[in-house]
Amino acid sequence: MTSRFDPRARRRARRALLQAVYQWQLAGATVREIESQFELGEALQRADVAYFKGCLPGILLNAEELDALYSNHLDRTVKELDQVERAILRSGVYELKERAEVPYRVVINEWVNLAKDFGAEASFKYVNGILDKVARELRTVEVAASRSGSTRE
Repeated sequence: MTSRFDPRARRRARRALLQAVYQWQLAGATVREIESQFELGEALQRADVAYFKGCLPGILLNAEELDALYSNHLDRTVKELDQVERAILRSGVYELKERAEVPYRVVINEWVNLAKDFGAEASFKYVNGILDKVARELRTVEVAASRSGSTRE
């Protein structure tokens, strides 16, 4: 029996990822420490735990590499970014880079929505612009096909 994909569970996993990356940025704990804190808490209830556990180490262990993928699109330095924006951009860029099975528009939409929920008043617009530019670089074929109307949504 195959399990059915649940977009709400994936959304909850992304929300937990945002919280975990934010916490890591502030506290600097290890991947295992952050992961175990979330396993014990409520953040992963009804979430796609496998997705969370699959993404978290990649985001935390490759934060500098992820920062480099979006930093040239910023109007300031990475260090000057709000902590929430930085966590969202790192996570969104990771998903664009490493999770090709998720359509780029879904990735952008999900992280923009999290920016609306957790970021400063207009940060969702900023996040949208940055992730869109990164998507054009990392997923050139997918973006071009989508913009030409060649793919179904």
